[in-house]
Amino acid sequence: MTLRLIIVAMMVFGVGYRGHADQMPPAAPYVFGYTDQLSYVAGDTVAFHLSSSEPNVEVTISRVGAQTETVHRELGITCAAHPIPDRASSDGCGWPAAWTFTIPDAWRSGYYEVAISTGGDDPAKGSAFFVVRSSESQSKSTILLQLSTNTYNAYTNWGGHSLYSYHDRDGLQGHQVSFDRPINSQFGNWELPFVRWAETNGYTIDYAVNSDLEFHPEILKHYRLVLSVGHDEYWSSPMRDSLEQFIRDGGNVAFFSGNTCCWQVRSGNEGRTLTSWKQTPNMDPLYRTGDHRLLSTAWSHHLVGRPENELTGVGFLWGGYHRSHGQFMDGSAAFTVHRPDHWLFRGTGLKRGDAFGGNDSIVGYECDGCEMKWVDGLPVPTHADGTPESFQILGTCEARWAPGDSYWYDRFPTDRVGAAVLGVYTSENGGTVVTAGTTDWAHGLRGGDRAVIQITKNVLDRLKQ
Repeated sequence: MTLRLIIVAMMVFGVGYRGHADQMPPAAPYVFGYTDQLSYVAGDTVAFHLSSSEPNVEVTISRVGAQTETVHRELGITCAAHPIPDRASSDGCGWPAAWTFTIPDAWRSGYYEVAISTGGDDPAKGSAFFVVRSSESQSKSTILLQLSTNTYNAYTNWGGHSLYSYHDRDGLQGHQVSFDRPINSQFGNWELPFVRWAETNGYTIDYAVNSDLEFHPEILKHYRLVLSVGHDEYWSSPMRDSLEQFIRDGGNVAFFSGNTCCWQVRSGNEGRTLTSWKQTPNMDPLYRTGDHRLLSTAWSHHLVGRPENELTGVGFLWGGYHRSHGQFMDGSAAFTVHRPDHWLFRGTGLKRGDAFGGNDSIVGYECDGCEMKWVDGLPVPTHADGTPESFQILGTCEARWAPGDSYWYDRFPTDRVGAAVLGVYTSENGGTVVTAGTTDWAHGLRGGDRAVIQITKNVLDRLKQ
């Protein structure tokens, strides 16, 4: 095999050609950390895996919601410097636990931010996070927010690579990523504006993470409404199975999110790794087995045959970008209303043809839509893409793929114009699913858009019952 072919093969398989030596640590002082799990309940013990150039570090834990509330501070934690393995990003760091902490019974369900510091006048700082779920003995909300932690990991390139080539250490695309390393949380970008608005306005919400739908699906029985907010891109088959069963049983879901359930992933190492071959499903070892249902590629890929539309009502194939990736950079970033008499719009005063949300760019970044046709001036799903028969299109905003996105999936031309779609459907047993079709819906809550606030209230108040 020529050197060029060797390098190409290494790029395809996400393997660097640098050998397997440990990575060089940064210049001192430094501190890094991660926890042994993503979520816990009261009484569980959290193990903090830390590496620092300094012999002692301190940890501050805060619950981040309507306000940021410091709940614990630990000083003088004995720490040591540990190597960063060459394959830290795919296989984890393997650092020992420097400190353990048992979650008190009084801690509420929520997102907990961990600030790690070396102390002193010019401290090095690191961060981690975890979620506290509501335990069996605690009173529960009827609303569950599952955080998009799989997406956080997919975009983290700490220790080597992410699932993207454009910001990889060697310009390579990884195909496995580990949670046993410092993870760049995207909570502040996506879920936090929603959480701050909801908790400030009196909504009590319980929290979980993506993988809890796979490894703790029993928690769903306690809730009437499950929320996805922001950028919820990476889903495993067991996650999806659990939520689809919840809907079939009459549960409600609101996807205030976009690019949702776009890529199928497989969990490994008891939920501590994610596998995704994305645009190269033929390189996935499962490809050779002939059973392609769990291929770690797009859910909408014909080999998988399970488009995300069947769950959410919409999908990225019929959406794309708005005010991002060079697409519609001067677009309205607003939804146009098509069926103002629907309960979703109650109290908004919106009329057919009105637009809302543009001042806060609620349609932006990545968007999901469905194949549609126009009947008497109104958009109607064709249902050929898996969109449920009862799905109603309530609002739209134009969106489009970026050039090159379709090179691996040639069903669509690169200049095809789709749409972000706001819509709703109901299952046979009465489970209602609302989708916003955009990652940036919560921008309208943060900005105080009256229509976005009223619609969000309508959804929560109706579906939490």
